[in-house]
Amino acid sequence: MGGTRPGAARIRRVAREKFGFEDLRPGQEEAIRAVVAGRDTLAVLPTGAGKSAIYQIAATLLDGPTIVVSPLIALQRDQVENIDELDVGEAAQVNSTLRPVEREEAFSELGEGSLEFLFLAPEQFANQETLDRLRAAQPSLFVVDEAHCISEWGHDFRPEYLRLGGVIEALGRPTTLALTATAAPPTREEIVERLRMREPMLVVQGFDRPNIWLGAETFEDEDDKREALVTRVAAADKPGIVYAATRNRAEDVATALDERGVRAVAYHAGMTARERERVQEAFMADEVEVIVATTAFGMGIDKPNVRFVFHLDISDSIDSYYQEIGRAGRDGDAATAVLFYRPEDLNLRRFFASGGQIDVDQTERVAAIVHAHGGPLGPEALGDAIKLSTTQVTTALSRLEEVGVVQMLPSGEVVPTEERPPSADDLREAANEAAKTQENLQRFARSRIEMMRGYAEAGGCRREYLLNYFGERYDPPCGACDVCDAGVPIAPDERDQPFSISSRVVHSAWGDGLVMRYEGDKVVVLFDTVGYRTLALDLVIEEQLLRRAS
Repeated sequence: MGGTRPGAARIRRVAREKFGFEDLRPGQEEAIRAVVAGRDTLAVLPTGAGKSAIYQIAATLLDGPTIVVSPLIALQRDQVENIDELDVGEAAQVNSTLRPVEREEAFSELGEGSLEFLFLAPEQFANQETLDRLRAAQPSLFVVDEAHCISEWGHDFRPEYLRLGGVIEALGRPTTLALTATAAPPTREEIVERLRMREPMLVVQGFDRPNIWLGAETFEDEDDKREALVTRVAAADKPGIVYAATRNRAEDVATALDERGVRAVAYHAGMTARERERVQEAFMADEVEVIVATTAFGMGIDKPNVRFVFHLDISDSIDSYYQEIGRAGRDGDAATAVLFYRPEDLNLRRFFASGGQIDVDQTERVAAIVHAHGGPLGPEALGDAIKLSTTQVTTALSRLEEVGVVQMLPSGEVVPTEERPPSADDLREAANEAAKTQENLQRFARSRIEMMRGYAEAGGCRREYLLNYFGERYDPPCGACDVCDAGVPIAPDERDQPFSISSRVVHSAWGDGLVMRYEGDKVVVLFDTVGYRTLALDLVIEEQLLRRAS
C-alpha cells in the first residue's frame, strides 16, 4: 500500500489524511519511522497514547499484510471495528468463535491480497495450516499487542505466548512490533528475548499519569475494609471500577453496592462469554455505574470517563496494579486510585505465586519420552502417556526448553534438540535444572508481591515509588497522593546513594542486579535471578554487599 522507508513528512501526511491526526503524540512518530524502516521495535507508551495508531499507520506505508496478535476476542473485535471506520484497508479476525466458512473467507482474502490486517490469538498459530497460509501471504509486519502478556501469562496458562518468536521465524521474519503500556525493565528484556527481536528500537515514554490521585488505606479487619470500600464507592463520582482477587468477592461487593442503590455488576471468568459481553457493553454505555471485577476485565477497554479504580485486594505486582489503575481518567480529568489494604491479603497472592511446582521425576519422564519419540509430539499426547495434566506438561516443557533439552515448534508440538538420545544422567541433570528455573520464576513472582507490599506501606511519595519501579526518576512531592498531601516527603540526598538509580550492581550471592529505588535508609535492587530485594544501606556499605558491575 505504500513505498519504502518514507520520511517524517509522509508519515505525518498519512496520519493527517487517513487517520485525522493533526499531530502525532510523543513516541508515535519515532516508533512508526523505525517500523517502516524495517527495524524491530518495542514501544512502551502510556495508556491512551495511541499505540494502535502506530501499527495502523505503519501498515498503511508498507507493502504486504499485517498480522496482529491480540489476546482477547472482544479486543480483536473492537480493533477490527475501529479499522473498518477508517480508509486504511480491510481487517478481519480469526478465532474460535468463527464458523468454518467465516474463517475460510478471511484466509481467502488474505491470500488474494485484499486483507490488510488479520487479528489472531497466539493459540491460533498451533494450526499448521494457519501457519502455512500466513507464510504464503508474506506479511510485512508482525504486531504483538499487549506484549506484557508474554511475561505475565506465557509462563503459566498461555504458554503459546512464549512460542511467538518461533512463529515469527516460521513466517520469514517480518518486521516485529511489540506494544504495551506496562513493562518494567525485566519485562522489556523478556519481550525482546522471547520475540527474538534483532537490535530493536526501544521507545519508552513517561509512565506518569498526573491526573490520577493515588492513595492506600490500611485495615486490620476484613469486614471493616469491605465496608469502607463500599461506603467510598457509594459516595464517589461515577462510573468506576473495583478490582477483587476472587470471583466470590467480586459478586459479594457488587451485591452490597446494589443494596446501597449503586448500579453495580460483577464481571469474572466464571461467567459465560455472552454474560461478560453484556456486562461490558452496559458499562461502556453508562447503563452500569460500577463494575466489580477480577483481573479478567479491563484489557483493551477504552472508556474515557472512569472516575475511580479501587482495589478491594492487593494486586500481584506493581505491573498489574499500574495497568489496572491506568483505566481511570483517560479523558485527562481528575480520577482516583485507592488500594484498600490488609497485610494478611498478601498471603492469598503468595499462595497463587507458589503454584506450578515441577516435580523433578515427572519432568525427567517428560524429557525422556520426548527424546524416545524423536519426532514432533503434542502436549496432550505427552500428558496422556505419563498421566499428567496439560498444564503440568506445558510447564515442564517450557522449563525444559529454557535449559535447551527440547524445542517447542510454532505448531505447539515439541521435538528433542539433539538427534542422539541423552544419557540417564543427562536427563536427570536437565530435569533438576528445569526445576531450578521454575523455582527462580516463583521466587521472582514472590519478590514482585513484596514490591506491591512496599507500595501499600510506602512512607514516601507513592508516585515516586511507581515511577521508580518502571525505571523513571521522579522528585517528590507530587501533590496528588495521600502521603504528599499529609506532608512533603523528604527526598533522599543523592550523596547518601552509593549507586545511582538504574545502575547495574553485583551481589556476592545473588549475582547481577539493577538499582531500582531508595527507601530512606534502604535500597531496592532487582536481581536477575532472585527478583526484588530490599537491603539496609548501612550493611551494604559496611559489608560491601554490592559493587558496581564492570
